[in-house]
Amino acid sequence: MAKRDYYEVLGVERSADEAAIKKAYRQMAKKYHPDINPGNKEAEEKFKEVNEAYSVLSDPQKRSRYDQFGSVDGPEMGAGGFDAGGFGFGGGGFGFGGFEDIFNMFTGGSASGQRRNVPMQGDDIRMNLSLTFEEAAKGCQKEINLSRVEVCDVCGGTGCKAGTKPQTCTRCKGTGVETVISNTAFGRVQRRMECSQCRGRGQTVSDPCTKCGGNGKIRTTKRRSVNIPAGVDEGNVVNIHGQGHAGENGGPAGDLQLVISIKPHKLFTRKGADMFIEIPISFSQAALGTQIDVPTLDKPAKLTIPEGTQPGESFRMKGLGIPYVRSGNKGDLYVTVQVEVPKKLTDKQKEILRIFEESTTGREYEKKKSFLDKLKDAFGG
Repeated sequence: MAKRDYYEVLGVERSADEAAIKKAYRQMAKKYHPDINPGNKEAEEKFKEVNEAYSVLSDPQKRSRYDQFGSVDGPEMGAGGFDAGGFGFGGGGFGFGGFEDIFNMFTGGSASGQRRNVPMQGDDIRMNLSLTFEEAAKGCQKEINLSRVEVCDVCGGTGCKAGTKPQTCTRCKGTGVETVISNTAFGRVQRRMECSQCRGRGQTVSDPCTKCGGNGKIRTTKRRSVNIPAGVDEGNVVNIHGQGHAGENGGPAGDLQLVISIKPHKLFTRKGADMFIEIPISFSQAALGTQIDVPTLDKPAKLTIPEGTQPGESFRMKGLGIPYVRSGNKGDLYVTVQVEVPKKLTDKQKEILRIFEESTTGREYEKKKSFLDKLKDAFGG
């Protein structure tokens, strides 16, 4: 099903500032919090929806990407990232967090009293990925060694040995918090703190799983294949949704963030989707004009060099650059020609050039003629 608009979820205008978004989030989160609506599945889903909306709208980069594309997981590329074939690109994940603020609203307590048995998204994993110039330009499939925390495949995350179940904590009655009363100089002080028996989980395990030791999670290192879209650039982040560390209490896994670096090419340089190359040509080719083969990332392309081409002159070859990640359209290839003056000439070649030079009138060289005219004006002829 299509997700509701995040602004609609929080009940704010698209122009709302950070303070307005945070205020709306607190009100909505308090309204649907599981502590206020125990056993209410609909309220629990709305609570998750509110947290998801806030996690995007409270993050400037995610909000910008959402405003532009309507999603943080769409096939787009921004300053921080984009989507790779169904995977999300870009910033870090969200959790069903913000609980510290909510808890303080309820109790006036501190984060030490935070219950930990609400669903929370797992941590993201950030890795560097080096690509060749061609891999970045054309897209590729890469194999990586991914080390991450996963849900235990034996107990399914319960932490219990087969045939057993976790028990509701007898101290906190499953809430994950307990009330501690202290006698102070100012009288009796009551505080709500993380349950000392279940460590805030609300459940205890009497017979732990032999594989994970009751933790419900295991660390694995596996060889994984990742798809890199065509057109990624230096510093881009390819965000692969759901491939980070496992979440808590049934929460979703975090994301895998691949930070792209690109190895230099022997011939090409790039700026965005445009490519640049320098090609040497001879004096006679520049003077008479010619047609040359220009290398591209695919097959060579023909470029016509007009007669009288000057050293350092550039030519644009439209659509022969690198694809844009957003649209698939390509940038351009810019060819700069460098006129090379020969160093080793035979006597015959030298004689031919002397004859040529003697036959010139000066009108053939526009820059030389302009310089001589300026020289005459400067020194009075």
